[in-house]
Amino acid sequence: MSRAVCPGSFDPVTHGHLDIVRRASRLFDEVVVAIGVNKSKSRLFDPDERIAMLERACAPFDNVRVDGFTGLLTTYCAEHDVQAIVKGLRAVSDFDYELQMAQMNDSLTGVDTVFLPTSPEFSFVSSSLVKEVATFGGDVSAFVPDFVHTALLERLAARREAGEA
Repeated sequence: MSRAVCPGSFDPVTHGHLDIVRRASRLFDEVVVAIGVNKSKSRLFDPDERIAMLERACAPFDNVRVDGFTGLLTTYCAEHDVQAIVKGLRAVSDFDYELQMAQMNDSLTGVDTVFLPTSPEFSFVSSSLVKEVATFGGDVSAFVPDFVHTALLERLAARREAGEA
């Protein structure tokens, strides 16, 4: 069985993420969407919320499951018999960074990295940009699933009320 992992923070999950997951699900028998949990980083949504959102967003894909991990991705791959890491590339600048990561990951465990170019309609979409635009009242509904958009607006409103934003 061929198994791949699509890693990320997914804070929040975007249509661009889901496009890569969908395409990876056609290439591999099983795809694990692996949410990195880094306690030192501040996220808008906690790990359980991100996992729940991704489980809902990935429900249409029969061979996709969602999991969280801490530590090195290569350790996760070795522990879960993952043969490939799938990364989406939006621009040449992504490639420069991701190539170094792919080479490091290969040297650590021999896991291969598969690069998928993002679909053109998502080439400018990132979680960080979605959060920033939404924070300032911009309409990001075209870039995230409806239920994620609702959760995003609710979380930002709660932060404003608490004086955090």
